[in-house]
Amino acid sequence: MTDLSTLNISDTEDLWVFAYGSLMWNPGFDFEERVPANVEGYHRSLCVLSTMYRGTPERPGLVLGLDVGGSCCGLAFRVAAKNVAKTVEYLDEREQVTKVYTSVLLPATLNDGREIQTYTFIVRREHEQFAGELSLEEQAHLVARGKGQAGRALEYLANTIEHITELGLHDPELHEVLNLAQADAPS
Repeated sequence: MTDLSTLNISDTEDLWVFAYGSLMWNPGFDFEERVPANVEGYHRSLCVLSTMYRGTPERPGLVLGLDVGGSCCGLAFRVAAKNVAKTVEYLDEREQVTKVYTSVLLPATLNDGREIQTYTFIVRREHEQFAGELSLEEQAHLVARGKGQAGRALEYLANTIEHITELGLHDPELHEVLNLAQADAPS
């Protein structure tokens, strides 16, 4: 489990959690507020081979990671101080199964202009599950074939795109990957 003190997280103050993938539509923790937010210096990328939740070691799926460069719009969830320790523990158990991510605090700007610190997960580029930069066709093939404990990678991507769209964003590359994956999916 993440030692709260190493990230300067206090369990006596509320904590913001930044979501850019499945946490947007399936947070799994109690929160007080949910607000669109933007982080600079990282972007949403289909760059993580999923060998458990959305794939298997023999047939990995592909899921999102927060990777270096650019910016990312997602959702920030405000967690009450009384729930901080339990939320961080839950998120670590959920997101850190294979240690493909590093938990960090990143500055973010809420859509109402507030500047906050958010707890989130960035991809570890040196990890064996980091897929790197793949062509749209390679991404689509992995998404089309991936199925794991939490379901199909195709459903994961469709749900994420739906929630990105609700934020008023359009990601043409993710839409293209989804279209290609739907055409490539086994019946």
